[in-house]
Amino acid sequence: MAVARDRRPQIFRRTALREGLVDVDGARISEAVEQLRHRSKATLHDRLHRVRTATGLAVQAGLAAGLAYLISHRLLKNPQPVFAPISAVGTLAASVGQRFRRTVELIIGVAVGVFVGDLLIYFLGTGAWQLGLVVTAAILLTVFAGASVAIVIQAAATAVLIVTLSPSTQNLEIPRFVDAFLGGGIALLVTAILLPLNPLRVINRAARPALDLLAGQLDICADALRSRDRGAAQQALFRLRENKEELAALSEAIEGAKETITISPARWHRRDELTHYAEAAEPIDRAMRNSGTLIRRSVTMIEDEEPVPDPMPDSIGHLAESVRLLRHEFAVGEEPEKARERSLRAVSEAGRAYAEGVGFSGSVVIAQVRTTASDLLVASGIDQEEANRLVRQAFGDREQRSGETTEQNPAPKPPTAPPVG
Repeated sequence: MAVARDRRPQIFRRTALREGLVDVDGARISEAVEQLRHRSKATLHDRLHRVRTATGLAVQAGLAAGLAYLISHRLLKNPQPVFAPISAVGTLAASVGQRFRRTVELIIGVAVGVFVGDLLIYFLGTGAWQLGLVVTAAILLTVFAGASVAIVIQAAATAVLIVTLSPSTQNLEIPRFVDAFLGGGIALLVTAILLPLNPLRVINRAARPALDLLAGQLDICADALRSRDRGAAQQALFRLRENKEELAALSEAIEGAKETITISPARWHRRDELTHYAEAAEPIDRAMRNSGTLIRRSVTMIEDEEPVPDPMPDSIGHLAESVRLLRHEFAVGEEPEKARERSLRAVSEAGRAYAEGVGFSGSVVIAQVRTTASDLLVASGIDQEEANRLVRQAFGDREQRSGETTEQNPAPKPPTAPPVG
């Protein structure tokens, strides 16, 4: 009996699996699809978080632009109040924490643009090639003077406006100066008086992604050590290395909060709380870097098939929980006592793991647990010397007890200066 031939292209044909074989490609495809689904959800969550973070700035910019236009047009009788709202938005859109500087840069840029534009128009007239020459001259002059990028851009933009609008608008120079002053001043007024953001809320929102990233990757590393899953540990390492955006957002939020508390009387009572946050930024950054070394050495442990004592993944898990507790206690304004206790518990578990016996990379992981715990203690408000003492105490007591029970084969001295990187 003849069998109908499958005339479909080879790529569309189903290949019957032999009995006892596993569809490896199907498993890989399913895993890839699941990763894509998870990534799309994470991306949407990140985008919504960015929108929530930027909402305050967007409202400030809208209010400042509207007020600048209204004052320039109604009170100062400027028939073309374009520059005032542009200056207001430009000041607010500057890096948070640099708005005073941004306002000054706007004025300097306007001055350079007006000077170069008027000078060359007087001698050369207006036209396409004159416009190109004016912009080139404005940029080169500001670069030669060592000006910032903002001044260079503002000088070039002002020169363009002077050249293109001068034939149809007389006496453009003075309104341009006034509008620059007005827009920058309105932006600072909105920031300081009319709509000052809550600096601690801004910092909490900025700190959440950085701390969640650190806690999440430490959790993944702990699970990877338990199951000896090298791939999961490697992915955690890659993800933690991509932390520049989160740390930059946190640093910028802290600078913005400092600026708000400096110029806004309504926020002066929050200075002490802000100081605590500002001092925590650097040790959090160190904890990120030390955790990266911890995870990298965990990958090597799995590759080299070194022993993984049960307390070792537990100690890393305690570090992750300490990070989460630190974020929560910062957010609600509590003294981070629970975070400190969990950090010391991580060190104690690391001591137990070391006493049970570890290899070379394992000893580095233990050292990085101690170092990261010390960083988190400093971030919680403890000075460095006291943090180091507490870490030695939490680890040393356990080391002494283990030494008493294993006098014939004492554990080697734990490394005190782990490799950098």
